[in-house]
Amino acid sequence: MSGGGGYDQIVWFRTSIQIPDGWHDQKMVIRILAGPRDGYGSAAESQLYVNGFPLQALDVWHEEAWLPPEFASQPELQIALRSWSGMYQNPPQRRFAEARLVRIDEDAEQLYYMADTILKLILVLNEHEYKRAVLLNLLNNALQMVSFYQIRSAKFYQSIRQALDFLQQGLLDLQYDELKPKVNAIGHSHIDMAWMWRSHHTREKARRTFSTVLHLMRQYPEYQFIHTSPQLYKFVKEDDPVLFERIKEKVREGQWEPNGGVWVESDTNIPTGESLVRQFLYGKRFFKQEFGIDTKVLWLPDTFGFSWAIPQIMKKSGMSYFACSCIHWSKYNRFPHDTFNWRGMDGSEVLVTFFTAPGETIRSHYNYNGLIAPYDVQVAWEHYREKRQNEELLMPFGWGDGGGGPTREMLESIRAQANLPGHPSVQIGKVERYFERLADRLEKEDVKVWDGEIFQENLQGVYTSQARNKRANRLSEILMHDTECLNAFSTALIPGTTYPQKIINENWEKILHLQFHDVLPGTSIHAVVDDSLQDYAEIIQSGTELRDNAEHALANAICTDIDALVIFNTIPWQRNDVVTIPWTSQLAGKTISNSEGTSLLTQESYEDGEKKLLVECNHLPGLGFQTYHWIPRNMNTSVRDIQATVDWMENQYYHLQFNALGQITSLFDKQQEREILPPQQAGNVLQIFEDRPFDGEAWVIDPYYQDKLTVIENLVTREVEEVGPIRAVIRFQWQYSNSTITQRVTLYRNNPRIDFRTSIDWHQHQMLLKVAFPVGIRMTYATYEIQFGNIQRPTHQNTSLDVPHFENPAQKWVDVSEGDYGVALLNDCKYGYDVKDNVMRLTLHRSPTEPDPQADQGLHQLTYSLLPHAGTWRNSQVAEQAYALNYPLHAVSIPPNPAGILPAQFSWVTVDCDHVILETVKMAEDDDAWIVRLYEYKQFRNERVQLQFWRDIKQAVEVDLMEEHEEPVEFDANQITFSMRPYEIKSIKVWF
Repeated sequence: MSGGGGYDQIVWFRTSIQIPDGWHDQKMVIRILAGPRDGYGSAAESQLYVNGFPLQALDVWHEEAWLPPEFASQPELQIALRSWSGMYQNPPQRRFAEARLVRIDEDAEQLYYMADTILKLILVLNEHEYKRAVLLNLLNNALQMVSFYQIRSAKFYQSIRQALDFLQQGLLDLQYDELKPKVNAIGHSHIDMAWMWRSHHTREKARRTFSTVLHLMRQYPEYQFIHTSPQLYKFVKEDDPVLFERIKEKVREGQWEPNGGVWVESDTNIPTGESLVRQFLYGKRFFKQEFGIDTKVLWLPDTFGFSWAIPQIMKKSGMSYFACSCIHWSKYNRFPHDTFNWRGMDGSEVLVTFFTAPGETIRSHYNYNGLIAPYDVQVAWEHYREKRQNEELLMPFGWGDGGGGPTREMLESIRAQANLPGHPSVQIGKVERYFERLADRLEKEDVKVWDGEIFQENLQGVYTSQARNKRANRLSEILMHDTECLNAFSTALIPGTTYPQKIINENWEKILHLQFHDVLPGTSIHAVVDDSLQDYAEIIQSGTELRDNAEHALANAICTDIDALVIFNTIPWQRNDVVTIPWTSQLAGKTISNSEGTSLLTQESYEDGEKKLLVECNHLPGLGFQTYHWIPRNMNTSVRDIQATVDWMENQYYHLQFNALGQITSLFDKQQEREILPPQQAGNVLQIFEDRPFDGEAWVIDPYYQDKLTVIENLVTREVEEVGPIRAVIRFQWQYSNSTITQRVTLYRNNPRIDFRTSIDWHQHQMLLKVAFPVGIRMTYATYEIQFGNIQRPTHQNTSLDVPHFENPAQKWVDVSEGDYGVALLNDCKYGYDVKDNVMRLTLHRSPTEPDPQADQGLHQLTYSLLPHAGTWRNSQVAEQAYALNYPLHAVSIPPNPAGILPAQFSWVTVDCDHVILETVKMAEDDDAWIVRLYEYKQFRNERVQLQFWRDIKQAVEVDLMEEHEEPVEFDANQITFSMRPYEIKSIKVWF
């Protein structure tokens, strides 16, 4: 029978079936093969409806659906099948291969599953083991009893019954108090939010998978299932409220475990710390509101490495347990433990266990899509390293990635493995209860501790793939930070203003959704990338409107007698920086003055045909604003602190020399009287490499890429674009094959940062682009910013543990320092770095062809910056400059408003020490209080950190990241005082 469907097609099939006489009281299944693989990489996925009820999904792993009595008892059934053809590795045409109503002899079915499981165990037991011989004899004798002379005859089924009784009794006779390990099996289906399909397909995958789970639960009362994503639960609630209520009923009955802790199973290296906090905050709140459950387990089986910030975020979110598996895809070293305490950078510890069942086809890989056959159980115990401390393993089972979930075969296999001789005992049980038993068991054991990040050694390409997504993510995170704090200011300062909590939360949920571990890392098909960019555009449009509304509300409430310019600074320290204002004719011949009447420097700037006005601002208050007056500009004023030609440029900090290739041949620090580049080496060298990993192009950068290095030397143009009182800009343009790299090297009068504002028009495939800066610094470790802190990683390859760090993730900066001097490399949207010996490199671009053949083609924008500094990163301005690069100033022009209620200068809150960063200001989730989130980032301990607010405080408490568990803090008037330990995250809740 031919069927429809090629690429991303929905086809409905409908028919009616008559139940044969004599079948109504017997077990029946509907067997359908709609769109099998037929030699291609995927099969169709279908939802089966019986008399309008969504009974179960039918797919490559579920080809039969049991007919429950209320349907089996009817003379005729209406059957409908909604089939989706798929999107990845499809055949040109799907084929409807089979449709049958099948009567099942339950004794034969039970004998089959039991015999199949015993045979599979026999095949994995050692051939010299006595238990193997006993089981082989038992199985052989049982099957000898089956009469195959007249299949389907009464004698045949009688012999089946006899063989089953014999086999069951034989297994009972073999049972004794054998010392054996145990396996806690839990039904599971990993459902990617998007990957080889789009997000709207995932919504349907969830409904199909969950209908199958519920149908199997009716057949197997012992079956328990975990699903961990609040985002998917919310999708199901929106799309199918009836199905969602059925799930909630199973939660109440104890068969369904909603757990996992985070909104989606996200990446943990690329999102900011605040994004990770929101993953937990929104995820746990959903579980509590919808299911009444306070989850304790973080479940990230398929995430590509884990930030050192995770343990503290977990503990401060009320979570103690962490389950995962994919770290064992690492290429160079097997992780030394499978059950251990993971210590975060602040000292927080959580209990971790890895799934040790083998992959579907690769024995050495641990797998979250467990098949639960005897081979899987045996190898899981064989793999497991902590046998001396723990005899019980955690094993999820069920088909996943694209959903599907457990099968009848798996559940029957578990029943058969309850107590087989020579084999671990397999029982189904909940994940959180497993961890509670594990924690109790390990209380008196010497549990190993891993103190550091959990680094994935094989998937470093995900730090760079799909650059537009990563830039949009960074911009969205920054926008939400600014939107929240500015709306906090306007709501607190202006009577009648309402904080837009609902829209802010909706935007955050979209961002968190897009941080799923196959979307933000860039490992999905092209359609997913297009969808995510559209979602980011909506987030940015909405967030920009909210931010701008707050800025204008604040600006329009400021008291001023003349036309003024209000400049907003959303980072938490006083700042000297340049604000960029779109040009209008009203700006001609004008500048602004500060409260002392001093004119500020301005500069007219032209880039790509667009004119702007630059204004150099000093002493801008942190987390606040400053008002300046518009005044006529003195056209005779001339400042000559910056000079530039096509060969060199200079300000008060540096002298830069360029060669004919556009590379920096000398970078001299004038204040420290030090040449930064080593002799005979150039900086800002653009390097391109062939990027053809053995497998998983979007995921993997293989280290041998470095064997084929080409330096981009075809400099086609260079020109001095600007030399003004504020900055100088030299524009370079290089050509490589069909690609163009345009760069504006920028020096500022009053800022030690050197910016490389870069545009890449990319038309290469399977190529990797880096920029290299050799520096005259002696070090063996580089410091990388991560969420809420930083981490040191080696710059050498002394051991096998060092080798994988040929590519590392970072947030906004990486620094190399010796005792009294260092250099930092900053970025505004990049995440992949490497530092080898004395060469710092930032990965600017790559273009894999699988799974997206058009990945990262076209125009891309980015900025990276070099920041030489005296001292180490701790006693310089590395973090402050990285924040300034990423969080630009905003300006609003206002007319005279002598009736305004706000002062000309304002700071909402300040911190009294430079080793604590005030990261977030937001409204509390459940009441009219404000949340202020800080973190310590220099590894200092301070018993008396002080916050000073703009007004007196009514009440203040410390809360966890869930904004719960209030603890008193010392406060007086407008000040709060508290302690902070190294790398601690702290959240303060304040009422005014």
